[in-house]
Amino acid sequence: MISWRERHLSEKHLVLLLSFFVGMFSAAAAALLKSFIHFIQWIVENQLIAGDRTWWYLITPIIGITLAALFVKYIVRDDISHGITKILYAISQRKSIIKPHNMWSSVVGSGLTIGFGGSVGAEAPIVLTGAAIGSNLAKAFRLDQKTMMLMIGCGAAGAIGGIFKAPIAGLVFTLEVLMMDLTMTSVAPLLISSVTATAISYILTGTDPMFPLHNVEPFLVQRIPWYLILGAVCGFASLYFTRGMNRLEQWMKRRIGNMWLKLLVGGGTLSILIFLFPPLYGEGYDVIRQLINGDSLTAIGNSPFEQFLTTEQSNSASGLILIAYFTAIILVKIVASVATNGAGGVGGIFAPSLFMGAIVGFVTARVMNLCGLTVPETSFALVGMAGLMSGVMHAPLTGIFLIAELTGGYHLFMPLMIVSVISYLTIMLFEPHSLYAMRLAQKGELLTHNKDRNVLTLLKMDSVLETDFIAVFPDMTLGELVKVISESHRNIFPVIDRDGHLKGLLLLDEVRNIMFQPRLYKRFTVGQLMTSPPAVLRFDMPMEKVMETFEDTGAWNLPVVDQDRRYLGFVSKSKIFNSYRHVLVHFSEE
Repeated sequence: MISWRERHLSEKHLVLLLSFFVGMFSAAAAALLKSFIHFIQWIVENQLIAGDRTWWYLITPIIGITLAALFVKYIVRDDISHGITKILYAISQRKSIIKPHNMWSSVVGSGLTIGFGGSVGAEAPIVLTGAAIGSNLAKAFRLDQKTMMLMIGCGAAGAIGGIFKAPIAGLVFTLEVLMMDLTMTSVAPLLISSVTATAISYILTGTDPMFPLHNVEPFLVQRIPWYLILGAVCGFASLYFTRGMNRLEQWMKRRIGNMWLKLLVGGGTLSILIFLFPPLYGEGYDVIRQLINGDSLTAIGNSPFEQFLTTEQSNSASGLILIAYFTAIILVKIVASVATNGAGGVGGIFAPSLFMGAIVGFVTARVMNLCGLTVPETSFALVGMAGLMSGVMHAPLTGIFLIAELTGGYHLFMPLMIVSVISYLTIMLFEPHSLYAMRLAQKGELLTHNKDRNVLTLLKMDSVLETDFIAVFPDMTLGELVKVISESHRNIFPVIDRDGHLKGLLLLDEVRNIMFQPRLYKRFTVGQLMTSPPAVLRFDMPMEKVMETFEDTGAWNLPVVDQDRRYLGFVSKSKIFNSYRHVLVHFSEE
């Protein structure tokens, strides 16, 4: 098949054809995941639970997380959490190769987790699924790394277009979050995948938006100051979401190592939170629909606090209680999401950010109205979703277009843009990277829109390591050293002990004046003549850090050691420059 393709189909046409199939398969995976989630929810709500389901909130989430954890541990046997982060890691560190099981494992894991009430979203798992489909299709046709990266983008765009019915958001998500460059070569395949997936979603589920609007007030210019305030509030809420979730994840990973203890702690925490705050159950999309259509009281149904909120704003006290209730949900939402994933569930932060954004917008509007202003709570809930998504993902365009396409609220483009941009600018003052990219950025493994930095990230130490240097030992005499020098074409000699640990360097220039004096051959040893290197590089050091070290020391060659300081070889600045030019030319070709 490969040979037939090479004879009859150019690579450009193959990429366009594959982008169509990637979009189609991504849409099918999205439809399958949503159907799987709804099927489990139907079983839980109609077969297991009869009548008042409040007490079942203590049980069903633990069932789902346990099933997902067992599935991952004994069937998948690989970590499938943090889907978007895994895509970014595959692009920057794995030559755009994503494991084949990711084409289906995230669908099963997230379906079990969310179907039984896990407080996470299905979008990141389906984006990972789409990206895996693109990567493995490109690998099957033996396409190069650059094209595989493009196919990953097509899978992600198709997944967003398919699950949200949002073709433009699929395109801009790939450009903003996955940080792919927009070129004439890439835009056509990305659009084909996104539009194809959206069209298939229309065929399967109709053309209605996910969150249809029934009564939203039009945008008024005089309300711009209040939208500016909402943007800042969303920015700080995004900061809380990002830092809080990251720190809770790290705490849970460090403190709790046993799988069953994680299930007990995480599952128990989630169940208690859902019992107290039923809106935390599942993705929370029903709550979003209710808030953007002015039905805030229905959103608190089955809550133990429902009796205090039976009358819509009958007095200021009930209004304050409602604000306090939803504010508490904002604060504990990240705990519920981390508890879900930390206990072994599979899910993403797309839905939590939309859910939390709608509540932030609603609460902000309700507070303003209690202070005597007149602002539309439904519109604020709608644009709040865009604001929080823009801040958490550092993707204002994605937030703007996704919410417009999700709701059909194109007439609110102006407030969407205002809130999204202000939220993004606010969080950028404190966090330079999104929650997705934060983990990789801390390790120097993140690709960005900075092409120079991208090329350095793509370079690996083993591709620039030179190992043709002859090592010498500290106890060798000058006479023995002269024999080694005569056999070498290098002017640097690493000095190591008998276990291979680097002790220092011996430079030819340092012994040139005595190496032709035989009377000194037994007087000096290598240990006496060696010097300390200006710096020592670790084999796992990011290339950007390597270049910083070269610049700081002014050296042209530096030794490389492993984590136990055993000598591995040398890296030269000229070797890095040659490899840099090669990678830059490869990824700049159109």
